[in-house]
Amino acid sequence: MRIFFKEIRVSTSSRFEIIDITDRVEEVVHKSGICNGMVLVFAPHATAAIIANENEPGLVEDLLTLIREIFQPERAWRHNRIDDNAHAHLASAFIGASRVFPVKDCRVVRGTWQNIMLVEMDGPRTRRVIVEVMGE
Repeated sequence: MRIFFKEIRVSTSSRFEIIDITDRVEEVVHKSGICNGMVLVFAPHATAAIIANENEPGLVEDLLTLIREIFQPERAWRHNRIDDNAHAHLASAFIGASRVFPVKDCRVVRGTWQNIMLVEMDGPRTRRVIVEVMGE
């Protein structure tokens, strides 16, 4: 088994934002030379997440609206006494900081409407995303 590791950087421009990183992940898989296995996409941050979903502007706004409604940035969370981002920590914990996808025939296996996206909830920032490809 071979392992290929690459870190990509994603700059966000808003407190809440969803950025499609599918092409960048596909590029790493291609460069890895690994044609069958799996790819881990991991955001090593406590206030961001990785999702797989459709990158349609209305849905993206709906997702961000839902995150704001559920995790209420304006709420008096205890963690906000330290840093005004408790909502982002909570959302990241529930959504998840990583996704694993199969790799087959040198391509990421995903559904027709599944793009790989970084969810920013405490921006703007420059985020690191780890892409690790494992297989043969």
